[in-house]
Amino acid sequence: MPKPPFVHPGMRLPFALLVTCFAAWGIAANMTDPLVQVFSRIFSMSTLQASFVQFAYYGAYFLLALPAAFINRRFSYKTGILTGLGCAVAGAFLFYPAAQAMTFGYFLAALFLLAGGLSILETSANPFVIAMGPEGNATRRLNLAQAFNPVGTNIGVFLAATLILPRLNPATDAERAAMPAATLEQIQRAELSAVMTPYVGLAFVLLVIWIAIAFLRIPTDRESIAPDAARVQFAPTLRRLLSNRHYVFGVVAQFFNVAAQTCVWTFTIQYVIAAIGGTEAQAGWYLQASLIVFLIARFVMVGVMGVIRPAALLTVMAVAGTGLCLFAATGPGLAGVWAVVAVSACLSLMFPTIYGIALHGLGDDTKFGAAGLVMAILGGATVPLIHGAVMDSHGAALSYVVPGLCFLVVAAFGLFDLRSTRHADAATQH
Repeated sequence: MPKPPFVHPGMRLPFALLVTCFAAWGIAANMTDPLVQVFSRIFSMSTLQASFVQFAYYGAYFLLALPAAFINRRFSYKTGILTGLGCAVAGAFLFYPAAQAMTFGYFLAALFLLAGGLSILETSANPFVIAMGPEGNATRRLNLAQAFNPVGTNIGVFLAATLILPRLNPATDAERAAMPAATLEQIQRAELSAVMTPYVGLAFVLLVIWIAIAFLRIPTDRESIAPDAARVQFAPTLRRLLSNRHYVFGVVAQFFNVAAQTCVWTFTIQYVIAAIGGTEAQAGWYLQASLIVFLIARFVMVGVMGVIRPAALLTVMAVAGTGLCLFAATGPGLAGVWAVVAVSACLSLMFPTIYGIALHGLGDDTKFGAAGLVMAILGGATVPLIHGAVMDSHGAALSYVVPGLCFLVVAAFGLFDLRSTRHADAATQH
């Protein structure tokens, strides 16, 4: 029996171009993670207050995912991708006026529009990758495409570590409060300019990708497209999705997976400083190491999935993630720092694997199902607030109990899928 193709004929170039989108939103997401510490320093905020950076970013993901599903259902995945890229370009460019205004709220608005565009982009790109080839190897194909996301995340962290963090003034909150207003404003203006620069650069990159996709002819014959708005029947689709236990549990697991990932990466810098000391710039290199581990592990996992069922790997990595987080929480120091770095290996396969398992077999409901899984990114908006509050009250080390608990939910989803017979026929094809 001939081996099924990895992607359908005529889809190789669109698949390759979509890979650049996966890298692009990785850049944006991981330039944003250090901003909690950055804005905490610039505006003398508590960790909880600065955590609203992630609330704005992932809140936009939640709110824009469902409109993206309607765009994809009514038009096409290509339309959704172009709409998302356009919004992201506008949001990234807004960092310039935000830096001039020197107002935290303006930065949150720019982040919201940027992330809203990326939400539409991701809601379109992930199921499009699944539709580009046979369903039997969809989870592995999505893992391969998602493997280029950490290429972007490494670039994002590198940009933050070289363009933003080194340009933070080391003055403490007390020292800033004692400064003359003009001196403090001059320092803040320079720091906010450093924040703005890589985002405006990202806007130009996203614009180039938008132009390339706009002029590429992409077949839509394998998509389910409603010829008119009346055919987009949301209520029956929602009822079918809610009656699918695999899908519902997958959404819950994705919520806690994104929550864990956001917590681990957002507060790595604070953990390193508390555990071994140093500046934000020095601690930022441990975040860079985390993303390198994430990148290498994701490619490794794509290969391993050729012989081991994805749900089995998901379960093992989730349990390992819990163990590493608890070790970091109870043993702060250099060993704890490297435990936090190692958590990224556990995270590497989780998002696309949960995504692929949850969408398996949804058929015409896939476009709305994809929106629900992207809306689950709300976990990245809410749980970091809890993590930040625990950090403010109990310290950076103990706060890592929060992502440790999140990993347990992901492990439960993996076990649920392993005990199911739903994927029995397709398991050997992943």
